[in-house]
Amino acid sequence: MITGVGRTVGIGAGIARRLAASGWDIAFTHWTPYDERMSWGSEPGATEAITRTLVERGAATTAIEADLADPDAPARIFDEVEQKLGGVTALVMCHCESVDSGLLDTTVESFDRHFTINARATWLLIREHGRRFAAAPGTGRIISLTSDHTVGNMPYGASKGAMDRITLAAARELAHLGMTANAVNPGPVDTGWMSEEVRATCLRGTPLGRLGTPQDTAHLVDFLCSPEGQWINGQLLMSNGGLG
Repeated sequence: MITGVGRTVGIGAGIARRLAASGWDIAFTHWTPYDERMSWGSEPGATEAITRTLVERGAATTAIEADLADPDAPARIFDEVEQKLGGVTALVMCHCESVDSGLLDTTVESFDRHFTINARATWLLIREHGRRFAAAPGTGRIISLTSDHTVGNMPYGASKGAMDRITLAAARELAHLGMTANAVNPGPVDTGWMSEEVRATCLRGTPLGRLGTPQDTAHLVDFLCSPEGQWINGQLLMSNGGLG
């Protein structure tokens, strides 16, 4: 199950396509009102387009619109996934709240919303996964996408830091299930949010001289979800091309 798959160009969609090609069935969540209030806007037909792509890769799939600000949403999501596809084996969390603001101009409402989505919802999803997991020991996976960007983006970075701790705690607390838990920092990936100034700054700071792509993140997540990735556990993994 992959959260935060709202646009065809997003990291979540890239991960979904890669995992479908590797033989996974895919449930994914999206929340259109979030995209609608972002600068890039919502993408009409995205859910249908993503679904078609996954089916073409051989996956059984289901899409669920869910507001993760609702504390009851994780249980409802898992109920629906279990009814349509069976139990969840891997939980990949790409959802986020991300509104640029700093120490002096962040509102209390925005701060609380960031922690609700990025930290609390992550905890509730992981908790639901741990409570319901019934697959073979060693097959379970938890992966969250994080960020270390805090300057001018304080509530996002701070809440992602909290998300890291929650995810890494799962590596220990859910060890009895034979489940791994890792956080992945993909660095700056241009999925439509970058200005020309930001793009130029990121290019200058990356030794490989290019920006990250959703496929870069997807390849790492695919490996972590594979049997070969089982020994990587409790890690914060940087997949950012060496960005300094």
